Amino acid sequence: MCTVSFVHTNGKIILTSNRDEKVNRPAIAPKRYCHNGKVVLFPKDPKAGGTWFAVSEEGMVAILLNGAEEKHQVLPHYKKSRGLITLEICSANDAIQQWKTLDLSTVEPFTLVVFENQKLFQLRWNGKLKTQQELSISEKHIWSSATLYTPEIRKLRTEWFDAFIQETPKPTPEEVLHFHRHTQSDNKKFGLVIDQNNLLKTTSITQTVIESNKVTLIYQDLLLEENTIDSFIII
Repeated sequence: MCTVSFVHTNGKIILTSNRDEKVNRPAIAPKRYCHNGKVVLFPKDPKAGGTWFAVSEEGMVAILLNGAEEKHQVLPHYKKSRGLITLEICSANDAIQQWKTLDLSTVEPFTLVVFENQKLFQLRWNGKLKTQQELSISEKHIWSSATLYTPEIRKLRTEWFDAFIQETPKPTPEEVLHFHRHTQSDNKKFGLVIDQNNLLKTTSITQTVIESNKVTLIYQDLLLEENTIDSFIII
């Protein structure tokens, strides 16, 4: 839930996410579930039942990052998991309208990257204010979680991404996956795949590729060293 990139090239929309999480909080590999009357494909966080990466049968994608613009002070208790918000957005008929109606007063700050109907949005809740921003799909974007990474490190990671794009201006999905898996591989503290004292790790990488009316989801479980691939035609 901590590093997300968006690339639109060669007729493909490529969204990729690295999940940095405590090693004692595992996940269930992606499956199709019925949520609010819609089929949604996602890896599940069994603790809260939510997810950080969801794709609907209509081709909507919602990806969660912990935190908003800056690191926040964590409260003792939050009533609703951010991962459930991801599902509420992804199973909505209109993501932005759903966003406007959500009551987030009991939810910890977060960022959602949403792709819907050929539009890309950044949705943020900072604990006090909801914001939404439409981003250009002709540009390439990267996000790093404010809860884990300082502004200086987030800037450095953006520079790594910019260098990758400069070297590979039209990357394939495989090349984007390689970037997410191997960039600064010796830097276990804030490289793209982290391992902080074997307590907090990059536990998985999830990628969805949308091409024409076909959606493919690739899930790499880095702890179990298992891959899951699923695909479907957008209805």
